[in-house]
Amino acid sequence: MEVSVLNIKGQETGRKVNLNEAIFGIEPNDHVIYLDVKQYMANQRQGNAKSKERSEISGSTRKLGRQKGGGGARHGDINSPLLRGGGRVFGPKPRDYSFKLNKKVKALARKSALSYKAQENAILVIEDFTMEAPKTKEFVAIAKNLKVEGKKLLFVLPEANKNVYLSARNLQKAQVLEAVNVNTYKVLDADVLVITEKSLEAIDGILNK
Repeated sequence: MEVSVLNIKGQETGRKVNLNEAIFGIEPNDHVIYLDVKQYMANQRQGNAKSKERSEISGSTRKLGRQKGGGGARHGDINSPLLRGGGRVFGPKPRDYSFKLNKKVKALARKSALSYKAQENAILVIEDFTMEAPKTKEFVAIAKNLKVEGKKLLFVLPEANKNVYLSARNLQKAQVLEAVNVNTYKVLDADVLVITEKSLEAIDGILNK
């Protein structure tokens, strides 16, 4: 699949690049996408919710009433879960929600997500660029030139670029990632992928191992 290379002014440079069919042209596998997104979301969970059980509540352990003959339910001390202020039954405890996925499964999921974007013509390839200083106004101008303003954008760079990152940080619908950090969730969450030429080479190297 051939894609024209644009510059940051939105003009065609006259060059074209081939999107690797082994990455951008496969039959997407929905199940591995589900697994990879599920793992990503699970890894975002802090898992630090905690409530106190009966034994952890500070209070007297004196039995409040006799066992039988009171005309109501039996309960012991004031820390009972039956009473207001008592412990909680089967409450949450700190836990780790993360789980393991094989590297090949994760790679197939990323290829599937990228193939979906290629099918939707939601991939723009631009020539490599840099910014001399962090300026959100310049980043917004680039989005306007590429005619993707107002859409959820994922800019993929070959390596960390502080100026580009800071320029996009204040924009709610724009995100900048290095090629090595591109994941299934971020790809699917974006409306348009804007990939630089060197980033395309990096993605080929990462997913063609």
